[in-house]
Amino acid sequence: MYQLKVNDKFDFDIDKTGDDLLVNDEVIQADIKQLSPVTWHIIKQLKSYNVTLVSFDKTTKTAEIKVNNNTYTVSAKDRFDLLLDQMGLTNLASAKVSELKAPMPGLVLKVFVAGDTTVQKGDSLFILEAMKMENIIKSPVDGVIKSIKIKPGDKVEKGQILLQFA
Repeated sequence: MYQLKVNDKFDFDIDKTGDDLLVNDEVIQADIKQLSPVTWHIIKQLKSYNVTLVSFDKTTKTAEIKVNNNTYTVSAKDRFDLLLDQMGLTNLASAKVSELKAPMPGLVLKVFVAGDTTVQKGDSLFILEAMKMENIIKSPVDGVIKSIKIKPGDKVEKGQILLQFA
């Protein structure tokens, strides 16, 4: 499940079930052919579309695409972004963040940072396994890691302090 926002105006819910592509809960019948790693040709309802990926920012999950010489800005939220929205953790960057707490109970599989490490917003900090899914926890802010309270193999509870920022 993805939520897409096009040009900060239009919202779309995208999902895939089996071979069906659902847009706002409607099955889309289209012939989609990938021509190169960044270009596609789509035929939908006897109309032809040439689509090119112009740029993609993985950190902010935004892309610029060109469809028949019209450029669109698309931002995406996956199910994890939507979960963070539900938990109220999307505005962490607007306030000074001094510590990062576990968003859910789980098992720490890997820690990517150490104390006194400078991190940028979006950098991977550690992997937390919860409900048999590996979740990469990313830095909510630019900053310096003051201390790390976890190590691989630790079990953590929701709300437990995992690391502190200087």
